[in-house]
Amino acid sequence: MRRSIQAITTATIAGAMLALGSGMAVASPAPADPDVDAFSVPASETAAAATAWSPERMQAALPGDELVLDQIDELSTTAAPDGEAVTVAGEQPVLQATRVDPVSHIGKVFFTIGGVDYVCSANSVASANGSTVSTAGHCLNEGPGEFASEFVFVPAYLDGAAPYGQWPAVELVAPTQWTDEGDIDHDTGFAVVASQGGRTLAATVGASGVAFNQSTGLGYTLYGYPAASPFDGQTLQQCAGTASRDRLGGTTSQGVSCDMTGGSSGGPWFVGSGSSGVQNSVNSFGYDAQPGVMYGPYWGSVIQGAYEEAQA
Repeated sequence: MRRSIQAITTATIAGAMLALGSGMAVASPAPADPDVDAFSVPASETAAAATAWSPERMQAALPGDELVLDQIDELSTTAAPDGEAVTVAGEQPVLQATRVDPVSHIGKVFFTIGGVDYVCSANSVASANGSTVSTAGHCLNEGPGEFASEFVFVPAYLDGAAPYGQWPAVELVAPTQWTDEGDIDHDTGFAVVASQGGRTLAATVGASGVAFNQSTGLGYTLYGYPAASPFDGQTLQQCAGTASRDRLGGTTSQGVSCDMTGGSSGGPWFVGSGSSGVQNSVNSFGYDAQPGVMYGPYWGSVIQGAYEEAQA
């Protein structure tokens, strides 16, 4: 189902649709998918959200992974032999995330669902409108359920600071497989944010290329702002590893050894050279029976359809 979109300032990002040296191509524009759910944020709410989030309110927001616990509990998981943790093939059981300096186009998103404030991670992605942010589906819609309110993106967040300001959403977009069914295989969403001072988000902080329908088992660098212990959500963290299929829940998501916790949901997965690579998934979920493994959805044609709707 599709709803109207508010007018926003648009700009073309030079080089946004570049081909990777490995042969993977960044997605090119395609017709909008009628099965994508797009919610147009009321203009009054967009204006209010721009100043609604104080540092204290940000600090008090709960990690957004709480919104996806029901979906994970419903998956048919298999206990590990003798109670041992199941590892990702070729990786150590737990790969500890490392702190890195802020990246201008990676940040945190703050939003409200059901009267509760939450926080996730997100990334500015290349788009025709220059104003598109990728995150997890559960970071903008209950799945199934209502869309978030007072949604803002804070790029390069560090210890409560917002060096590039707060960017409120004008539209929230996700596959209907998420918004109507809560299908964890499609746990990705995109927010279109308002321009500031006549400049788009991408023109201000940059944007990552995106790729869809790629091979599985690729090497990734993961980023996010984990907020649950032992992290505090105040700094950007990074993991890197090779993705493996989901052997517990049987989803089409892929797992990478990484101990990032709640709050990192929606953080980008890059193929290529760290944060300068091309985005190909987001942090989505983990299993209690498989500690230290972060799963991200396979970015196929369904999620591509949501991206195309948002970037247009």
